[in-house]
Amino acid sequence: MTRSALLSAATAMLTISAPVAAQSMQGMNMPGMSMPAKKQAVTKKSAAKGKSRAQSGPAAIKRKRSAGSSAAPIRGMKRMDHSAMPEMDMSSSASQPAQGASQGMKSMPGMQMPTSKQPPAQGAPQPMADMQSMPGMTMPADQHGAQRMSSMAGMPGVTMPAMEQTGTALAAGNAPAPAPPMDHYADRQFASADMTKARRDMMSESGGKPFYQVMFNLAEYQARQGRDGYRWDGEGWFGGDINRLWLKSEGEGALREGIESAEVQALYSRAVGPYFNLQGGVRQDLGPFPKRTYATVGFEGLSPYMFEVEGALFLSTKGDLLGRLEGYYDQRITQRLVLQPRVEFNLAAQDVPESRLGAGLTDAELGLRLRYEIRRQFAPYVGVSYVTQTGRTADFTRAEGKDPSTTSFVAGVRAWF
Repeated sequence: MTRSALLSAATAMLTISAPVAAQSMQGMNMPGMSMPAKKQAVTKKSAAKGKSRAQSGPAAIKRKRSAGSSAAPIRGMKRMDHSAMPEMDMSSSASQPAQGASQGMKSMPGMQMPTSKQPPAQGAPQPMADMQSMPGMTMPADQHGAQRMSSMAGMPGVTMPAMEQTGTALAAGNAPAPAPPMDHYADRQFASADMTKARRDMMSESGGKPFYQVMFNLAEYQARQGRDGYRWDGEGWFGGDINRLWLKSEGEGALREGIESAEVQALYSRAVGPYFNLQGGVRQDLGPFPKRTYATVGFEGLSPYMFEVEGALFLSTKGDLLGRLEGYYDQRITQRLVLQPRVEFNLAAQDVPESRLGAGLTDAELGLRLRYEIRRQFAPYVGVSYVTQTGRTADFTRAEGKDPSTTSFVAGVRAWF
């Protein structure tokens, strides 16, 4: 009776203590800790044999490599040094531990942090700035420019990547300049005479051939009070870019009275720059006045601000010296409508009574013509022209019963081909 009572009491105690032990083991389920699975009870003798075999057999190695579910690897594991690990707040959310862990790892020696590809949000901690205190830290190149790199250059223990120096950032030196390349590199491979001929042919085909142009800048009818008339001013040339042969002609007349003055010039022209030519040749006068011949020297070109200018000196066979200066400017109102102001001055070094010219400024013209370019080569125009004579030249004109100053309304065509 007594023995049966004792067995009943022991069985009751075991039944009560089993749930309590299970609850106490549940408290040991820490984060990152895996508890071993339940195994069948073994006798002390078999456990001792298994322990001796586990220490020497290959099964022990296999159990050590397995997951941390067995008790043997847990007992054999070395104690971790948690002094260098940061304190983690287990009560925060999942995103907060990650942020705290990354901040805590900044103080770990030898740690290399990757470069963030996205800039931090406003108010967020600056990862690059927090890593300044890490000894032995090798910083990667910043994607946002040299401003942040320059601010990190003075950090102790930070190794900055090498930056390439170009242009004015290079150190000054006195090394000799490299040898200039040959003007004609192909001469290294081919005969010089053959390459000279090839270059001459290329220049001829690419603009070195002779060409020509004929232009009538003025071909107009002049409506004057009581004496309508006409006027022309044209030129043509033939040659290349440097050397050309020019022919010029200009004159005027009155209806039912014939030509009043006319001249023809034959000139040789040579380019002295990109915009100007020097000219020299002869001039022959035609008309009712004495037909004299002049030696001619002059220039023609495009001045700054796109003014077309011409100038010439004429020395006759009688020793008379004359001069002329003229210019005009094409002011484009539209792509086809062009306004052209024009001036011309004629001078004489002495009186020439046979030609009714006086010394000084003999006459001057001021004109304004508006043309419409139906094509670039053909443009009709209308305008006004004012011509006045001065000095002794005006006296010669008055002696003939004519007015030394005239105003004409003009209509004509400007053409070239």
